[in-house]
Amino acid sequence: MPDLSAFSLAGKIAVVTGASRGIGAAIATGLRNAGATVFGLSRSGTAPQDVTAIACDLSDDKAIDHAFRMIEAQGGRIDALVNAAGISLPAKGEESEISRFRATVATDLTGVYAAILAAYPLLKRPGSAAIVNVTSINSVRGFPGNPGYVAAKAGLAGLTRALAADYAPDGIRVNALAPGYVATEMTAKSFADPVMHEDRRRHTMLGRWGRPADMVGAAVFLTSEASAYLTGQEIFVDGGWTAKGLAISSDSKS
Repeated sequence: MPDLSAFSLAGKIAVVTGASRGIGAAIATGLRNAGATVFGLSRSGTAPQDVTAIACDLSDDKAIDHAFRMIEAQGGRIDALVNAAGISLPAKGEESEISRFRATVATDLTGVYAAILAAYPLLKRPGSAAIVNVTSINSVRGFPGNPGYVAAKAGLAGLTRALAADYAPDGIRVNALAPGYVATEMTAKSFADPVMHEDRRRHTMLGRWGRPADMVGAAVFLTSEASAYLTGQEIFVDGGWTAKGLAISSDSKS
């Protein structure tokens, strides 16, 4: 039998932002099942079972500082930080386009960086720690109608590489996990629309939408010692979306 002990998170303390639902909730549960003690941050202050929930809005610096002070008091250190919190505000809406752009970047990019800065002193304490930023296929592909989200995720991919360089001397690895189209509350509209659903399904190589649970394996890998020599990378968990070339119809054989 292969030795899988490097994938264990037993004795580790992990923090997951956006832990109340979707990908964040799945990752928080997955890290807990791998053995970690998990703190889940969310605006609603809710988290999955056996995850310590802390209310925190990533657009509020004071709320972020308060949350990480609570984690320090209870855990004393952080071995893994997973930034899964994010919002998506399409360009068309009641507020102005620039207002939606600013709000998206404030949470999905600036808010993530603020959380990292607040966690940094606690991440240094173990001597070896991991940060995982949840980006998106939007970080490398152009999608219409939501420039704030695309810009924020591309920026987060760049921030991942920058901090990998800055934090390496502290023993902190920084990587990104980039989901494809995953069935969550954020994608509910396109998932429920038959045409949009099929267009997205066919764009993958594996022929299906992702599920939040599909992100857990990569998250455990990136937060465990199994990825001890990996930093500054963006791993796409997208069913082959970004790698796919020519789209061939189902009845074509060439």
